[in-house]
Amino acid sequence: MASQHTYELLAHDFPRKDGIARVTGREIYSVDVSLPRMLHGRVVASPYAHAIVKSIDTSAAEAMGAVVLTFADVPKVCYNERIITIPTALHKDHYVLADKVRRMGEAVAAVAAETEELAEAAARAVKVEYEMLPALTTAEDAMRPGAPRIYDKVLLGDNEVEIKSNVACTRNVDEGDFERALKEADVTVEGFFTLPKVYHAQMETKSCVCRPEPNGGLTVWPTTQSIHNVRILLGQIFGIPLSKIDVRRVPIGGTFGSSIQMNPPIPICAALALKSGRPVKLTLTREEDAHDHSRYGCTIDLKLAAKKDGTLLGADMKLVADIGAHNIQAYSFLGVSIGWLVSLYKLPNVRYRGTAVYTNKSPSCAMQGFGNPQVTFAAEQLIDALAEKLGMDPIELRLKNYVGLGETFWGQGPQVKSIVRSDGVPELLEEGARRIGWERRGQRSGAAGQNRANGERFCRGIGMARGFHTSSAGAPQPGDVIDFSGAMVKLNVDGSVDVVTALMDHGGGTLEAVAKLVGEALCVPFDKVNVADAGTTTTVYDCVTHATRGVYAGGGAAVKAAATVKKEILETAAKYLNSYPDALALKLDEKTQQGVVYSPAIADRSMSLKELATRCWMESWKTIAAVESYRPTNCPPAYVAVFLEVEVDTWTGQVRTVNAAMGSDCGTVVNPAMARGQLEGGLSKGAGYALVEGCFWDEDGQLTSRGLWLDAKTPAISETPPIDNLQTYFADTYEPTGPFGAKGIGEAAMNPVAAAYGNAIANAIGVRFYELPMTPEKILAALAKKEASR
Repeated sequence: MASQHTYELLAHDFPRKDGIARVTGREIYSVDVSLPRMLHGRVVASPYAHAIVKSIDTSAAEAMGAVVLTFADVPKVCYNERIITIPTALHKDHYVLADKVRRMGEAVAAVAAETEELAEAAARAVKVEYEMLPALTTAEDAMRPGAPRIYDKVLLGDNEVEIKSNVACTRNVDEGDFERALKEADVTVEGFFTLPKVYHAQMETKSCVCRPEPNGGLTVWPTTQSIHNVRILLGQIFGIPLSKIDVRRVPIGGTFGSSIQMNPPIPICAALALKSGRPVKLTLTREEDAHDHSRYGCTIDLKLAAKKDGTLLGADMKLVADIGAHNIQAYSFLGVSIGWLVSLYKLPNVRYRGTAVYTNKSPSCAMQGFGNPQVTFAAEQLIDALAEKLGMDPIELRLKNYVGLGETFWGQGPQVKSIVRSDGVPELLEEGARRIGWERRGQRSGAAGQNRANGERFCRGIGMARGFHTSSAGAPQPGDVIDFSGAMVKLNVDGSVDVVTALMDHGGGTLEAVAKLVGEALCVPFDKVNVADAGTTTTVYDCVTHATRGVYAGGGAAVKAAATVKKEILETAAKYLNSYPDALALKLDEKTQQGVVYSPAIADRSMSLKELATRCWMESWKTIAAVESYRPTNCPPAYVAVFLEVEVDTWTGQVRTVNAAMGSDCGTVVNPAMARGQLEGGLSKGAGYALVEGCFWDEDGQLTSRGLWLDAKTPAISETPPIDNLQTYFADTYEPTGPFGAKGIGEAAMNPVAAAYGNAIANAIGVRFYELPMTPEKILAALAKKEASR
């Protein structure tokens, strides 16, 4: 248990290393990078959702002195922007610029000029002739017989595959016999759920700065979650050796998954820099960014079968995913979607049919959970519906069926299976129920109609949901997903430590956690552990910060390197102290703020890390350092439970969050304040997904919001759950496969929130919703329909 472990750095709060730079505006993001002789880039974006580029006239832009790129100028290399999947299983349909546009705002040309103003004028001066094609804005329309083809063929690995009925890929899974489960079942529940695409609404829009180097290479400062994958793709597209490409790790202004892939501005910026021979900065406007990416929209047709004692017998799930204009690992999405379901609850019989469909909308990519919030919304709604049918307490039903300690869960899909080795679910549910006042919940369904009849306006309800996310995509054997990290740790002559890693921090404190983990391993004070500025030429590979893997896998690599350094420290000190390495240990001297090597058995045998490293330096011996790569062979579930009390205004349909309790099982809590912040942020983002957010398109393929903040609804301050009414807590667990017992928290914090809102609203007004967002208009319509049916 976590309480059995005491730490010098872990589980304690320290001022953030990047805190002063961030709050004083001195942190340098991609958009802040400014280089001598730098040009400013702009894209020429298609005003149509589906069209063929017939001709482009660049003469007016070139007369202004602009450098101009079109499809004719870029390499004809087809790629996928996200290369987490092994090459042979990767679908590829993207080029640097388009000669056939498949979404509104797709780049058909680009310009670079001396100023932003001149670049904008030059972009507007480019004349493009289009042949318009019918836009397909729903998966159903796209799959209809005779629908226009968005693609004729794409690449799967290096082989061409034909796209039929605009279906990008399918994935089917059968475990056991669901038809037999249906026959044996005493009760079934089912629902058809509609989950919309949602814009990430991250603070920083996509940006990039590229500098061409004298050796023919590139230095790149991008908005990204993986500097090494950007490097690999740029090398493949432009035919540049990777040794000549240095992609720098730059702080990110939030991503929520929108930069897992190499963002479209990056290769465009690189192409402009290579053509002009000068540095170029290219930054998307907010409106351009809103057209560039979104959460996977999907429909989920789910049925659960159970015995009358509540034992689940099986599930039948049909999922249709709207992937938009490009395939950014839809096959993986289909795989993880069934993984999320069968890892929530024990389902011995499963029938799954997953279909990914191209449409003329913004490309779908990972967003906080990669399908997990969608599947969890459906599953947790039906678990509550099943409990109601059986007359069981919803918490009791969940505890009876959840996948827990010692059991196998699928994690990120059929190829990513692991054993659960730490499990705080019972504690999370018991504590959450106590904090929210679960005993007050009662049988409140249907109260709203009676309240309205009595002239009463407000109805309150209590609901909960549980969920999880995997800590990485690690597995006991290689699969389709690439997942490993690396780090270097070195001891400096003053006893301080440098950590060199390509791991990206989204702003939630991942690199702070790495510093703490290394400091704990080497008994070095937190302020003496530096996470060095880095790039791809100075770091070993880290796949990407996603899948809630930052602390568990990225931190695991750093701890592995620190363990190697510790071994060398003890072996080196043993020579100076005339002792055996196994007889020595490390401790932190609070007075001198130094790590100290000492012999527990011989009181006068000790030396500080500063003394040790200095002697190695003075004697021209060595630097004590280590580089390690780390492949996690497990992906432990980071469990979260969400309990909500809501108030529904039956006159306006507005939903107010009265009280909330959120619990996390993240193993050892490395950064307590930031872990609480993750839960708070998860509630805020989850409430937006549940109640207000969604991207919608008209029949021409244009975003109805036009990408404008005024109309692209995200929760305002008045709609965000008040933090004062949120209680956060942590399960007392220790993950044996994690660094110092830690596992993830990030995406898990948001995954079950929308489902908890759905269950709380159903408890308040007696109506269950199967479509997100649950807007006031939908609530009022549902109440009116319910009253009319009385």
